[in-house]
Amino acid sequence: MAHSPVPNEDLGKSGGTARLKIFRGDAEGGEEVDYEIPLVEGMVILDAVLGIQAEQAPDLAVRWNCKAAHCGSCSAEINGKPALLCKSRVDEYDGDIHVGPMRAFPVIKDLVSDVSWNYEVSKGITPFQSDEQAPFTMYEEDVERLYEPKKCIECFMCQDVCHVLRTHHKHAEFAGPRFFVRNQWLEMHPMDNQDRLHDLKEDNGLGYCNITKCCTEVCPVGIKITDNSIIPLKERVADEYYDPAKWLMRKIRGR
Repeated sequence: MAHSPVPNEDLGKSGGTARLKIFRGDAEGGEEVDYEIPLVEGMVILDAVLGIQAEQAPDLAVRWNCKAAHCGSCSAEINGKPALLCKSRVDEYDGDIHVGPMRAFPVIKDLVSDVSWNYEVSKGITPFQSDEQAPFTMYEEDVERLYEPKKCIECFMCQDVCHVLRTHHKHAEFAGPRFFVRNQWLEMHPMDNQDRLHDLKEDNGLGYCNITKCCTEVCPVGIKITDNSIIPLKERVADEYYDPAKWLMRKIRGR
């Protein structure tokens, strides 16, 4: 909410209208309210919501910042699916457009969800530690492997669509796709000297994920979360804890 929306008169109106059904309410409950707004060429859902906020419902709550799909602030649900409001064009949808808050987290007001649980999970992840001082010398293939997970903008849409969190509410036992991406970056960094496999297995609930790939489908920056983060971590956990030779060594070592 750091910038003002572009006034409609500065844009090219199409002559049509967009009909939005926006959730109005809070943690106690609420309902969808109908709004209609002049359709502007190139309009995204965030434009429409801000237009409604400016002209029809000044108390409508929506979180946003960059309006360029870089900050992840405007994450919400459009027709029941997680999406960035600033990246979703109105003309991509037919008929009424249903806009609501992310449902895997508590609703604060209208389109704003309380995502603070994610930051608490983040605090529990063992941070990067190295025996060497930066700058590091690394193979190009190792550097390239680290690019993809670092693209995450923390929109938390992968968390919202994950059925383990959204449907089964396993927040106390499951870290979620976003933090498997972060763990992947840490685990695959050649200069990191920490072992997070026990935490992934016991504290982060990696085993709950059954590889539906729904997290990958909603990622706005194209991270292949399932294939490049979750599956490799599952393989590492399986090798460490279910390989008979390693199991025997743990028995001998007493850990």
